[in-house]
Amino acid sequence: MTDAAQPFDIPVFVVVPPRVLLLDVAGPIEVLRKANLEQHMVRFTVTYIGPSATVGSSIGLAVTGVAALPERLPDTALVVIAGSADAPMENNRPWGEQERAEQAAIVAWLKRAILPGIRLVSICSGALLAAEAGMLDGRDCTTHHACIEDLTRLAPTARVRDNRLYVEDGDRLTSAGITAGIDLMLHIVAEVAGHACALAVARYLVVYLRRGGSDPQLSPWLEGRNHIHPVIHRAQDAVVANPTQDWSVASLARLSGASPRNLSRLFNEQTGMSVTDFVNRMRVALAREMLAGSRLDMEAVAMRAGFGSARQLRRAWNRLNDGPPSATRSRLTASS
Repeated sequence: MTDAAQPFDIPVFVVVPPRVLLLDVAGPIEVLRKANLEQHMVRFTVTYIGPSATVGSSIGLAVTGVAALPERLPDTALVVIAGSADAPMENNRPWGEQERAEQAAIVAWLKRAILPGIRLVSICSGALLAAEAGMLDGRDCTTHHACIEDLTRLAPTARVRDNRLYVEDGDRLTSAGITAGIDLMLHIVAEVAGHACALAVARYLVVYLRRGGSDPQLSPWLEGRNHIHPVIHRAQDAVVANPTQDWSVASLARLSGASPRNLSRLFNEQTGMSVTDFVNRMRVALAREMLAGSRLDMEAVAMRAGFGSARQLRRAWNRLNDGPPSATRSRLTASS
């Protein structure tokens, strides 16, 4: 973005199927609503679309004002397909002919509207509609654990992953659904609006921000955040926003509104690590990104990550990783 006054707009189109599982819509889109309030670099504009203007939901509440499926999507569109509930509240009858026709209309629309470059996100059983449209052929993907067999049947050439919160394969992103849709949308927000914004949104939603994907481990940027203590979050947010700054316990204490002794005590209680350990973890995470995305030598990586020397980087790195930074660079380069 070249003009700070003009945020980059991401048009989001939420496909609302019959019997929509309401949390599949409300959870991820609440992430985007809060992300719009937390920063001004990116703006998510949301439109709800579907074959019917009014849709019954999983909890019996009608969703109205749904726009028609558009003939064409912007090149920068993010399309989100929500899942459906087989047995909505107070409506346990079999799927009707009209509901089946609406599902078929969504599949037909996906086939003609999702052009190369448009990101497609499925939440929960929304992956089944994407699979019927051929959107997941040859891709890594996932869905709710109860729908894994159906997804495998509908997308026989896809690599269906179970026991995953979400899977990203190029411009196809699929989630296990329900609350995992929140995890996936937080991941997207972190990509386009930054880790600090995603962390602020997660804290507002009072959710444990997980990494998901194919990596079962927590992202280093998100470690020590499974708490709701505002003093510690203020200190952590400052470090995440600029890991290279000369952070001391005293400077972070002034920023967070606590005494140095109290900050140190709270930090250990809430995060399980010291202030210094947290700062070094963020710097190592930054160094890891530079090792993967640049050809800078180790000394330059160390300095840009906030360490005084490559030796200091290696010392901090070895406390958190099995191999040296150079070995990690070789592995990351080979895998990319």
